[in-house]
Amino acid sequence: MTIGKHGALKVHAIRLKPGDDLRDELERFTKENDIQAGFIITAVGSLQYASLRLANQLIISNFEGKFEIVSLVGTLSRDGVHLHVAVADETGKTLGGHVMANCEIYTTAEVIIGEAIELHFSRETDDQTGYRELVINPKLER
Repeated sequence: MTIGKHGALKVHAIRLKPGDDLRDELERFTKENDIQAGFIITAVGSLQYASLRLANQLIISNFEGKFEIVSLVGTLSRDGVHLHVAVADETGKTLGGHVMANCEIYTTAEVIIGEAIELHFSRETDDQTGYRELVINPKLER
């Protein structure tokens, strides 16, 4: 188990517009603002196209329609983002998975990002899982 403790928090708020790519914009914002240890506090909005990797699947599943974002969670760092989303269709049916590129905003996405300013997140390949997993360290001074 890895535990990071910190006492300082910075909050960022962004609004994405129609046609923006959810993942790409969060990656861009993270890099432009040199966020070393970010996380999603809350988000609301909608998608018109969702590209997700579903649980225990290697392929990407694509969904077209009008979806409300009912949950967005994840970590953000200059090494990359790890995001999961739950979206609901017009009947309320909910679908969720790992956010891939091509999750296109329909009307808006209002995303509040927390930044643990005394920590640094990175991603390194984990021999046990085979995935690039989160590594937590004290903040890197630049």
